Amino acid sequence: MGNLLKVLTREIENCPHFFLDFENAQPTECEKGVWNQVNAVLQDSENVLTGLQAYKGAVQEIREAIQNPNDIHLQEQAWNAVCPLVIKLKRFYEFSLRLEKALQSLLESLTCPPYTPTQHLEKEQALAKQFAEILHFTLRFDELKMRNPAIQNDFSYYRRTISRNRINNMNLDIEHEVNNEMANRMSLFYAEATPMLKTLSNATTAFVSENKTLPLENTTDCLSTMASVCKVMLETPDYTSRFNSEETLLFCMRVMVGVIILYDHVHPAGAFTKSSRIDMKGCIKVLKEQPADNVEGLLNALKFTTKSLNAETTPKTIRAMLQ
Repeated sequence: MGNLLKVLTREIENCPHFFLDFENAQPTECEKGVWNQVNAVLQDSENVLTGLQAYKGAVQEIREAIQNPNDIHLQEQAWNAVCPLVIKLKRFYEFSLRLEKALQSLLESLTCPPYTPTQHLEKEQALAKQFAEILHFTLRFDELKMRNPAIQNDFSYYRRTISRNRINNMNLDIEHEVNNEMANRMSLFYAEATPMLKTLSNATTAFVSENKTLPLENTTDCLSTMASVCKVMLETPDYTSRFNSEETLLFCMRVMVGVIILYDHVHPAGAFTKSSRIDMKGCIKVLKEQPADNVEGLLNALKFTTKSLNAETTPKTIRAMLQ
């Protein structure tokens, strides 16, 4: 991932700089409990991405079955092709639930008193690194999902077909794996343009609601600080020159966009107002300076996953930048 030495400051010009090593940070004794719990989830993240990347779908089988509704052989062929794919989709969905719990554990650690969120990020660098890795995974997952229409096509065919299959006595073993309640939840998940980001946004909002004694600013300042980190890294040649690969730049961009979206869902005023702790113009400008292929999905996430972009409080200049 290259030398990921990041500068973290609340107000970059007025506060002392400190470094957060996203590449080499190791957990302290105080961090190990949460770190081990989150690491058990993150260890499976690459397998999830590999599975999603290899997901080809059953487009041909479904097309032939629909075009030949009276051909039982083609109906069975399509059904037998879709069933293992639905099991894969269930595995991805279940991973999102584990990721949700991991994120909430990290938020609890990185926002609790007596330290400020900025102090937490400096003292608990291994947890900050995991927080960034969750966001990095999330944007990668959603980019792959958005480019693969077969996912929703396969699952829609499954939902349409399962009741009909009972009549034909076809293979219904899958209902032991994916019952109706699970299918409904999966359907809501995959209907989202960016399902993993939606999951994390909901998890962050729930974290704030469930921790009423914790000041909201503890959570929003944690998110805005992370966004500032990535923006500074991307726009400062002294930092980007330390990167050994393009993947490090993509890492920073994904994390920056992820925390902006979380901030926008949690903060009452959102991320786009003039009073926002996030320099949205600067963040969008940094993204637009990158190759279009690297940022198209990220810009779309800002357009379609944020809550307040189209609010009256959003300056027209910022809206225009995302047109």
